[in-house]
Amino acid sequence: MSRYVAPTARAVEDFLAAHPRWARSDVGLAITVKTSDFAESLALAVRIGCLAEKHDHHPDLDVRWGKLRVFWSTHDTGGLSTLDLDLAHATDALLAP
Repeated sequence: MSRYVAPTARAVEDFLAAHPRWARSDVGLAITVKTSDFAESLALAVRIGCLAEKHDHHPDLDVRWGKLRVFWSTHDTGGLSTLDLDLAHATDALLAP
Protein backbone atom coordinates (compact mmCIF):
# COMPACT_ATOMS: atom_id res chain seq x y z
CA MET A 1 0.00 0.00 0.00
CA SER A 2 1.26 3.47 -0.87
CA ARG A 3 2.17 5.92 1.86
CA TYR A 4 0.56 8.65 -0.22
CA VAL A 5 -3.07 9.64 0.13
CA ALA A 6 -4.94 11.84 -2.33
CA PRO A 7 -6.27 15.02 -0.71
CA THR A 8 -9.91 15.92 -0.88
CA ALA A 9 -10.95 18.60 -3.33
CA ARG A 10 -11.88 20.75 -0.33
CA ALA A 11 -8.39 20.36 1.20
CA VAL A 12 -6.82 21.55 -2.07
CA GLU A 13 -9.25 24.48 -2.33
CA ASP A 14 -8.54 25.47 1.29
CA PHE A 15 -4.78 25.29 0.70
CA LEU A 16 -4.99 27.46 -2.42
CA ALA A 17 -7.21 29.99 -0.65
CA ALA A 18 -4.70 30.25 2.20
CA HIS A 19 -1.65 30.24 -0.13
CA PRO A 20 -2.58 32.41 -3.14
CA ARG A 21 0.93 32.37 -4.66
CA TRP A 22 0.56 28.65 -5.41
CA ALA A 23 -1.10 27.29 -8.56
CA ARG A 24 -2.67 23.88 -9.09
CA SER A 25 -2.01 21.78 -12.16
CA ASP A 26 -3.52 18.40 -12.98
CA VAL A 27 -0.72 16.63 -11.15
CA GLY A 28 0.68 19.01 -8.53
CA LEU A 29 1.25 22.40 -6.97
CA ALA A 30 3.67 25.04 -8.25
CA ILE A 31 5.06 28.34 -7.09
CA THR A 32 7.55 30.67 -8.74
CA VAL A 33 9.44 32.92 -6.36
CA LYS A 34 11.30 36.05 -7.42
CA THR A 35 14.79 36.35 -5.98
CA SER A 36 17.49 38.98 -6.10
CA ASP A 37 20.00 36.81 -7.96
CA PHE A 38 21.14 33.26 -8.72
CA ALA A 39 22.77 32.80 -5.30
CA GLU A 40 19.48 33.50 -3.52
CA SER A 41 17.61 31.11 -5.83
CA LEU A 42 20.19 28.43 -5.16
CA ALA A 43 20.13 29.00 -1.39
CA LEU A 44 16.34 28.63 -1.33
CA ALA A 45 16.58 25.48 -3.45
CA VAL A 46 19.06 23.99 -0.97
CA ARG A 47 16.76 24.76 1.98
CA ILE A 48 13.82 23.16 0.18
CA GLY A 49 16.05 20.24 -0.80
CA CYS A 50 16.91 19.63 2.86
CA LEU A 51 13.19 19.64 3.70
CA ALA A 52 12.58 17.17 0.88
CA GLU A 53 15.34 14.84 2.05
CA LYS A 54 13.95 14.86 5.60
CA HIS A 55 10.62 13.63 4.25
CA ASP A 56 12.02 11.42 1.46
CA HIS A 57 9.76 13.25 -0.99
CA HIS A 58 11.29 15.50 -3.63
CA PRO A 59 9.94 18.40 -5.69
CA ASP A 60 11.03 19.51 -9.11
CA LEU A 61 13.18 22.61 -8.67
CA ASP A 62 14.00 25.03 -11.47
CA VAL A 63 16.80 27.31 -10.30
CA ARG A 64 17.43 30.43 -12.37
CA TRP A 65 18.88 33.88 -12.00
CA GLY A 66 16.18 35.91 -10.28
CA LYS A 67 13.65 33.14 -9.72
CA LEU A 68 13.03 29.69 -8.34
CA ARG A 69 10.17 27.43 -9.41
CA VAL A 70 9.07 24.70 -7.02
CA PHE A 71 6.70 21.94 -8.13
CA TRP A 72 5.37 19.38 -5.64
CA SER A 73 3.79 16.24 -7.06
CA THR A 74 3.73 12.56 -6.15
CA HIS A 75 5.25 10.74 -9.08
CA ASP A 76 4.38 7.33 -7.60
CA THR A 77 0.68 8.10 -7.89
CA GLY A 78 0.77 10.45 -10.87
CA GLY A 79 -0.83 13.29 -8.97
CA LEU A 80 -1.21 15.30 -5.84
CA SER A 81 -0.96 13.76 -2.37
CA THR A 82 -1.59 15.11 1.10
CA LEU A 83 2.19 15.04 1.60
CA ASP A 84 2.52 17.50 -1.30
CA LEU A 85 0.12 19.87 0.45
CA ASP A 86 2.04 19.52 3.71
CA LEU A 87 5.38 20.16 2.03
CA ALA A 88 4.04 23.08 -0.02
CA HIS A 89 2.89 24.58 3.28
CA ALA A 90 6.35 23.96 4.78
CA THR A 91 7.94 25.47 1.66
CA ASP A 92 5.94 28.66 2.23
CA ALA A 93 7.39 28.85 5.73
CA LEU A 94 10.90 28.59 4.28
CA LEU A 95 10.15 31.33 1.76
CA ALA A 96 8.85 33.76 4.35
CA PRO A 97 11.12 36.77 4.93
